[in-house]
Amino acid sequence: MKTPSLILAAALAAVQAAAHAQGSPDPNLGRDLAATCANCHGTGGRTVQGSPVASLAGRPKDEIVRLMGEFRDGKRPATIMHQLAKGYTPEQIDVVAAWFAAQR
Repeated sequence: MKTPSLILAAALAAVQAAAHAQGSPDPNLGRDLAATCANCHGTGGRTVQGSPVASLAGRPKDEIVRLMGEFRDGKRPATIMHQLAKGYTPEQIDVVAAWFAAQR
């Protein structure tokens, strides 16, 4: 059975491969990668009111990038984000962070 981080890594790799196969950056790559975050962080990065999980929509890009790095490096306590963050490349984190920052 595949672990959630392996499934996430496979999904991210497939999305990224499809973008590169087209020969140009996919303008929807940030949105497509962010879709993997919806289960916990809500559609468009907006969690439901009262959720213990942080909303990501409208948060500064640099903050999201920093937090993802802290999760990946084990500097920030987490239940699952420390595993999920390891499945993203720095470029993917940058694209996803920019997409969430642009959401209102």
